[in-house]
Amino acid sequence: MNPTEEANSESHYLLIVVATIIGVTGVYLRFADFRYNNIIANIILIIGVGLALKAVFAILK
Repeated sequence: MNPTEEANSESHYLLIVVATIIGVTGVYLRFADFRYNNIIANIILIIGVGLALKAVFAILK
């Protein structure tokens, strides 16, 4: 498979969509009203950012 086809692989973009959904969930949890919501929201947001960066670097590779 040539690099262009590998960069345009569906799996990369699916991972970006999943990471975006996880990140937005983390942002919305900041406004929830329960104990430790800020800590949990930050952890979920960091997971989403990590997945998005993994997908972007896989595309650039």
